[in-house]
Amino acid sequence: MSCCRIFLVGYLLLWPALAAAQTNNPAWQSEWNKTVDLAKKEGKVIVSMPTSAELRKEFDGGFQKAFPAIELELNVGRGASNINKIVEEQSAGVRGVDLHIGGTTSIVTGLLAQNLLEPVMPSMLLPEVRDAKNWWGGHLWADNAKKFIYSFTAYMTETIWYNATLVRPEEIVSWDSLLEPKWKGKIAILDPRSPGSGESTWAFLLRIKGEPYLAKLAAQEMTVGRNLRQLGEAVARGKSAVSIGLSYYTYVPFIKAGLPVKPISVIKEGYYAGTGSGNLALLKNAAHPNAAKVFVNWLLSKEGQTAFTKALGQPTRRLDVDAKWTREFGHTSAKEVLTPEKFDELENGSEEVVVKFRKPAMALAEKLFR
Repeated sequence: MSCCRIFLVGYLLLWPALAAAQTNNPAWQSEWNKTVDLAKKEGKVIVSMPTSAELRKEFDGGFQKAFPAIELELNVGRGASNINKIVEEQSAGVRGVDLHIGGTTSIVTGLLAQNLLEPVMPSMLLPEVRDAKNWWGGHLWADNAKKFIYSFTAYMTETIWYNATLVRPEEIVSWDSLLEPKWKGKIAILDPRSPGSGESTWAFLLRIKGEPYLAKLAAQEMTVGRNLRQLGEAVARGKSAVSIGLSYYTYVPFIKAGLPVKPISVIKEGYYAGTGSGNLALLKNAAHPNAAKVFVNWLLSKEGQTAFTKALGQPTRRLDVDAKWTREFGHTSAKEVLTPEKFDELENGSEEVVVKFRKPAMALAEKLFR
């Protein structure tokens, strides 16, 4: 038998194995491998994120362990501050941030309104991230176009916390309870004039109680501030009795220290459903586009979502991550108590709600807190 025939026979015998090898290396795998290689060459990803030492720790440890060749630079701050900085940098031609994680109002009114965002779905490369079956409610978007602001958390948020040595939970059974004279000068609120949980709660109250209620609440001589830690410490140390707009991740250090802070879990009118800080937006013309894609896929993976939920107590929508425990800390997971349809009725963070209620609520707060 000639050499050519031997080669041909050998090739025909090997062909099934070669074909199988090609089949077992799907297109997403090739694209992912290429993206990771390019990300390593970029060497860095810059992420804008909420103020949380616990989340910084989880990101630093989790992502850097998984991708040690990609430096993770974290810009930490309140959402509105981070967004303002990004907008200023973009206007000056500076590409200082690759992606942002935070609440929806500042993203909608800042980044989305100025057309600074890239669609998120093209960056979701891994099947476990891209497959809608892995997410409660499928893929959830905060923007009307359903492609620029990806919401990976969903929960009922309890935004009234109290000092258990000064307040009995049965004393606050309704939002109207906060209007009682005994709470005058004893309530701290995250500034509703600026995007954040305080503004979100303020907008919710505008929807369910109206302007007259908010005028009476503002007259309670509340402590209004933007420093989360200072407001949380005021309640934890007993300087204030109650807080509005603060949530679990602000109180984590005080809970760990054994201080008497707890959420009001049941209130007559209920709470709104939201996504908290669990919203992702990618900046146009990012300096590190491939590294940003790698971070997106890590963040939305089971590992990344476990880390996020653990740090902030804000429950992920991923179905393979346990979030039942977050109820103890004031965040009841939507996947445990709501249908997707009911979530849509109660949600307080979409672009539509921001325009219809949250922006008017901030304008009202400007008048009431001069």
